[in-house]
Amino acid sequence: MTRGARAGVLVGVTVVAVAAINLVPPMPQDPAYHRFADTRTLGSVANGWNVLSNLPFLVIGLYGLRRVLAATAGTVASPFAEPRERWPYALFFAGVALTGVGSAYYHWAPDTARLFWDRLPMTVGFMALLAAMVAERVGVTPGLMALGPMLAAGVGSIVYWRAGEIHGAGDLRPYALVQFLPGLLILLMLGFCPARYTQGGVIVGVLAIYGAAKIFEALDGPIFSMGYLLSGHTLKHLAAALAAWWVLKALDSRRPVAAEERT
Repeated sequence: MTRGARAGVLVGVTVVAVAAINLVPPMPQDPAYHRFADTRTLGSVANGWNVLSNLPFLVIGLYGLRRVLAATAGTVASPFAEPRERWPYALFFAGVALTGVGSAYYHWAPDTARLFWDRLPMTVGFMALLAAMVAERVGVTPGLMALGPMLAAGVGSIVYWRAGEIHGAGDLRPYALVQFLPGLLILLMLGFCPARYTQGGVIVGVLAIYGAAKIFEALDGPIFSMGYLLSGHTLKHLAAALAAWWVLKALDSRRPVAAEERT
């Protein structure tokens, strides 16, 4: 399959997904979302575990950002065949770090206004990782060209939702697309786009861990009731941070694949 054909498949799937999501009725924010199972205060920190479990995002994000920038500055071995490939990963880790800040801010006093700052940096992370995979699987230039529009789509989905909530007509459909479509597109690229680096399969583990995080989120109360140690939402934060760590470890251990070895 040519590069153009691979890009065409990804664009086609995206168009179908956008059309499908528009068949679903608008999805306003459920106020019950803000009622988490674990509301215990730790010291002076309200909703302590849900706030403090965001610290791994900040640490991993900042360390990953430093690692990516240091690699391209020549201070450590670079995981990139071309220096310009660093930008999607730099934005990914920046999004992870800012998610730690935004999510902690939201969980300290959960409401819809604060939820905007939780979700905004997550969309940066989702779309930056998708652009990184396009750069590695389809082509560096297409990936970098798509980075700006992808980020705009991610941020736009959150701005659209928040503006709607302010006017009494919130709609989470675009955000749902931004959250889940990248995973589908990445899996498709793993299937029919040749790998330029080793460790490419690690992304399957990353997606699996993130899937587990979403299950933890859905089972927030039932998990908390099993001993009242940690809630499902706290475990969601820890699992999602672990997924980001796996992305970093894949960068640290990969090497370029020769053209004749690509499959």
